Amino acid sequence: MIFLRSLIFIVLQSALTPFFSIASLLTFPFHPLTRYRVISQWARIVMFLVEAICGVKYRVQGMENIPDRPCVVLSNHQSAWETIAFQVILPPQVWVLKKELLKIPFFGWGLAMTSPIAIDREEGRAALKQLIDQGKDRLEMGFFVIVFPEGTRIPPGQIAPFRIGGAWLATHSGSLALPIAHNAGSLWGKNAFIKRPGTITVSIGEPIETKGMKPNELNAKVEEWVRAEMAKMGKP
Repeated sequence: MIFLRSLIFIVLQSALTPFFSIASLLTFPFHPLTRYRVISQWARIVMFLVEAICGVKYRVQGMENIPDRPCVVLSNHQSAWETIAFQVILPPQVWVLKKELLKIPFFGWGLAMTSPIAIDREEGRAALKQLIDQGKDRLEMGFFVIVFPEGTRIPPGQIAPFRIGGAWLATHSGSLALPIAHNAGSLWGKNAFIKRPGTITVSIGEPIETKGMKPNELNAKVEEWVRAEMAKMGKP
């Protein structure tokens, strides 16, 4: 039954994506925030579908911690779920991502219209400079900037060190850093076809004032908090 439900969900999601990708191209003349509000409706529909069909629900702890001004969000990364769910949970946002994602037919076209910060990790310092320059620009536009410091999706039970980029952006822009932890990977795994029923927990920590902090100090503080929250959550 789980297989059949997962199949139905994938079929509907796959049918929905080209429609929204083409529609997103039509939003090009509008302000980036307006484009985002139109394109992010895709995420709301997908979240409805995955709950209604596959039984993947979620609960959020700490909604009161979301600041009323743009900030840098630092979260663990386990699956595609959080990239979709954050569009429903958080204010308008952009993501720091691999530029190769923009080359994916349909999906990448729509993604490009959301003003992402698409970097080439192999460029090293140039990529970091791009992150700072474009990150400050997106924050000034009114976007939250979503960074997954692990750099890739890490399965539950495994650990990858947090990279410095997100903390560097937060400290150099003087923005608040908002730590988030979740356990989505146990229900919606990395590249997994099967979506298992259950309730994902998303924990939003208190925003961290970054003025006067060094990137390494912030990075370590966020990583410690995220790891501790994940340990408390366990599996859904």
